[in-house]
Amino acid sequence: MTRYFATVARGLEAIAARELENLGGMEVKTDFTGVHFVGDKELLYKVNLWSRILFRVLMPIAEFQCRNSQELYQAVYDIDWQEYLTPDNTLVVHGTGGNEQLNHTHFTALQVKNAISDRQRQEFGRRSSVDLQNPDLSINLHVYRDRGVLSLDSSGSSLHRRGYRPAVGLAPLKETLAAALLEMAEYNPNIAFFDPLCGSGTLPLEAGLKALNIAPGLCRDRFAFQTWQDYDETLWQKLVKEAQEGQRGELSAPILGSDRDGEVIQQARENATPCGLRDRVQFSVQDFSQILPPCETGILLCNPPYGKRIGEVKQLEGFYKQMGDVFKQRFTGWTAYILTGNKELAKKVGLKASRRFPVYNGSLSCTLLKYELY
Repeated sequence: MTRYFATVARGLEAIAARELENLGGMEVKTDFTGVHFVGDKELLYKVNLWSRILFRVLMPIAEFQCRNSQELYQAVYDIDWQEYLTPDNTLVVHGTGGNEQLNHTHFTALQVKNAISDRQRQEFGRRSSVDLQNPDLSINLHVYRDRGVLSLDSSGSSLHRRGYRPAVGLAPLKETLAAALLEMAEYNPNIAFFDPLCGSGTLPLEAGLKALNIAPGLCRDRFAFQTWQDYDETLWQKLVKEAQEGQRGELSAPILGSDRDGEVIQQARENATPCGLRDRVQFSVQDFSQILPPCETGILLCNPPYGKRIGEVKQLEGFYKQMGDVFKQRFTGWTAYILTGNKELAKKVGLKASRRFPVYNGSLSCTLLKYELY
């Protein structure tokens, strides 16, 4: 069994922990913007393939004292790097965190790279090249106070980049945040889902992936662990086959998205194709004032603009009031959710929220508001 650390957006640690437990993770423990867990190689592959919430999965290989660059260099140099890469392999190093002496992540990462290169030159007379785009080995150093944790990144590019979204709108939600919002809204495949401000379609597409039990990692070209020296292709193909065979063929309830902008609806349809949802999730061009419920009950979830300047906020006040009026007058029997980063605009909805979920959209503090529409 191996100890792993999964990174996640701030505020989503508890949701990520539940997901990891459901996937089979043991000794699951939340941390700030991350979750510790224990499992075997199969679980590592499975989490990368199936996680809808996490950013990346790290495998710590060393923890050491590093109060300054000299201690850091020596600790990294002393690691037996033959176990992880040869001079023929490419690498990249990323740094996070810091302390008084190691307060520049680029410099810290360079120290790690130099220590590995010098160790390789000593043993082989040559060293690995750096590849910023598609390295064979992606290394992460996290410094906190006088300690450093060196990990191998099993994911590569962040897991929120599912691979199905070549086209994006002006302010798209990360796929991982969209999936987390669906969890907060207690969405399940047996209830209708509607996003009337869907933009390029992230929320309806994440709902579709969940409803049809499609592993989000199936859309990706590669994961970093596939170039590790101990990569097990047979095990990976077994997991991929099980995921493909476990998909559902049809939706139990409709999933819809609409937007007044025809161009972004076209983008949403394009994004639906790579993940197999083109003929399943329904997208339409429609102004918010014209929307109607597609059935008697369901979940309505949307991410309206927040307004970053005072003038924009003033212009949006009428729209937020309109949202409340439309919900109240037309969507009786539904549960509506609004993600907003502006408390003053939220008041304009004019409805009493039954729950408020604090959440971060990137670095912006937001609230997911729940409205029971009777």
